[in-house]
Amino acid sequence: MSRVLRTFREMLGLLSRGDFSNHCDKLLTEAIDALEECPADKCKAEITVKITLDYELGRVDIKAEAKSKLPETVKFMKTPFWTIDGMLSVEHPNQIDMFPARSAREPESDEAATAS
Repeated sequence: MSRVLRTFREMLGLLSRGDFSNHCDKLLTEAIDALEECPADKCKAEITVKITLDYELGRVDIKAEAKSKLPETVKFMKTPFWTIDGMLSVEHPNQIDMFPARSAREPESDEAATAS
């Protein structure tokens, strides 16, 4: 008598002679690794499994697909720049005159510092 599959899990383990299950294991491992490496406090990964059953003359052909969507591993925040005279500046044009420029002091040489 032939073996009858009674659960979805049994069928899943037999797809593509077990290769599909191994592929899903690999996707899960990659997703967990990507979540652990995520630079943000909150990340999301997605694994989609699609099972298609085609019936013809008493035979069922099962096609399985699995794909994953991993979080971006590096996200950079925006940095604001303003244009002044055709060049980029990190200073807001309306705030340039708010703080007077300080004069740079010459660093003390080692000899002057030890002489004091």
